[in-house]
Amino acid sequence: MEKITCKSLSSMEIGQQVKVYRLRDRVSNGVVSKLGKVGTVKEFKMTDGSGVGAVVEFEDKTSTWFFEDELKVVE
Repeated sequence: MEKITCKSLSSMEIGQQVKVYRLRDRVSNGVVSKLGKVGTVKEFKMTDGSGVGAVVEFEDKTSTWFFEDELKVVE
């Protein structure tokens, strides 16, 4: 079982594994299916001008971005 800790996005790094633990907005079924899944941070992107999100790639090679409070680092 993986250990999950809360860290801010500023302490996340590219290549680090994260788990999607919540979704704050209504999203497509494809994104909903990632809830509870572990993926790898590939890059960071500006969200709405006031924050930064992380682009996460999953084992099936799909990727999408998430707000920082939707992710937890897997250690």
